[in-house]
Amino acid sequence: MNPWIVRGLGMTFVHVMTRVVLGVAITAWPLHGSLMRWLGIVVVVLAALIWAGLDGIRDARAHPSEREEADLTMTWLKAGAVAGLLSGAICWVIGAVSDVALGENTLFFELTSGAAFTLLLVFVPAMAAVAVGRFIVHRETDKAEQAAVAAPVPVAVGAAGAVSDVEATEQWSHETGDDGYAFAEGPYSDDAPTEVFRAHDAGQAGHRADDDAADTEVFRAVQPPKE
Repeated sequence: MNPWIVRGLGMTFVHVMTRVVLGVAITAWPLHGSLMRWLGIVVVVLAALIWAGLDGIRDARAHPSEREEADLTMTWLKAGAVAGLLSGAICWVIGAVSDVALGENTLFFELTSGAAFTLLLVFVPAMAAVAVGRFIVHRETDKAEQAAVAAPVPVAVGAAGAVSDVEATEQWSHETGDDGYAFAEGPYSDDAPTEVFRAHDAGQAGHRADDDAADTEVFRAVQPPKE
């Protein structure tokens, strides 16, 4: 079943039940008729707000891009038209066959002016609720993306000293040996090879290796000239 039909039938049920309860209440407490009519309007508006707000939230989560969002405007416009026409006709029939005080309106009035008023009660709050629901979801998404960008990338070092996410870190440690020569060690892994150089004391050979299994290139450490 089409979404606008489901929403139209649902809002029709809410509107008809509200008018029936309102008619019974006005018959019992006629001096409070104005207040109860306003309460009836609030009930219909709240139903549209809650339902359309949930639609906006679900649609924004299903379609992060605004270009892919569903056309909820036409969905709720059609739903409001169905609710206005159908509820007007049902209320006229109930008023004609029962003693419930639903007004002295004619069927023509119920299907024209009355239906238009019901359409506005459904459509206007629904559009406001859809906009608010989408705004909330988009703001939460933006905050999550900003937090992900600002968060530091975790670096896990294994037992052999390999870094699991080399491409996200450029951390190098510099130490000085007992002989006064400096050497540098950098993180490396199989996925993103890095160069590791160790400069040893004079007379010893240094080596470069990406890992234990890789080929090595042997070179001589440069010694300062003797005076």
